Amino acid sequence: MRVLVTGAAGQLGHALRLASPQGIDVQFATRADLDIGDAARVNEYVAACNPDVIVNAAAYTAVDKAESDEAAAVRINTHAPRYLAEAALRTGRTRLLHVSTDFVFDGASNVPYAPGHPVAPLNVYGRSKAGGETAVLQALGDKALVVRTSWVYSATGHNFFRTMLRLLRERGAVSVVDDQIGTPTSAGSLASVLWRFATRPDLSGVFHWTEAGVASWYDFAVAIAEEAAVAGALPRDVKVNPIDTQGYPTPAKRPRYSVLDKRSTIAALGIEPIHWRKQLRVVVRESLRE
Repeated sequence: MRVLVTGAAGQLGHALRLASPQGIDVQFATRADLDIGDAARVNEYVAACNPDVIVNAAAYTAVDKAESDEAAAVRINTHAPRYLAEAALRTGRTRLLHVSTDFVFDGASNVPYAPGHPVAPLNVYGRSKAGGETAVLQALGDKALVVRTSWVYSATGHNFFRTMLRLLRERGAVSVVDDQIGTPTSAGSLASVLWRFATRPDLSGVFHWTEAGVASWYDFAVAIAEEAAVAGALPRDVKVNPIDTQGYPTPAKRPRYSVLDKRSTIAALGIEPIHWRKQLRVVVRESLRE
């Protein structure tokens, strides 16, 4: 089995590399290797690699910046997945596993979003990701699989976890919104599940994966502070202060509630998610080794 992983230099790409199973021929492509926003280059690269599966871990993830740079977000999150899907279609056999986001939903629900729930993104980033989903599914049909996830973080890269550690070290205190609810998900956990999906050609359509449990961003920040203090990575007297969304305006509007329903993934793969707080302890330990 041959797999092409795009976005190999990102936090998810790094996690996919660490979790890659034995016996699979994997080609990891960074942005320097493959600009997925270049249709001609994508066709050439996929034809040369001729993979059984493409795992698209590349994305434009600067949610607030996307509000003023929509063209860049759409290029990578909407057009590029379509180019990958069309290149996969040309091989006549390649499947595409595309990673998407909870931000395709509007946050108006008060129960976890099922994969089939209508999308209604609130911001440019969410709209660009929803467009990518549609493009992939329309182009490839039963050879396309979309996995939505949420609040991805790791010991490497740019993410909320690393930002909180840095700010708490520098300032000793942070203020974090407490009225946006979702589920933190470690890149390592997500990577393991993506590899399971990659090896299941019988599965297609839309699935969801996150850790177990729910949290606000404030809850997540408090847990980071507590777990890092226990591990000796932060002083014990750092402070996390709650603040509501109105008190912390951002260019992009965020969903109030974006918990994802994972039951179809649990049933299809026969796995159970681990609680996000337990996974956080693993990432804290990993951060000490970085």
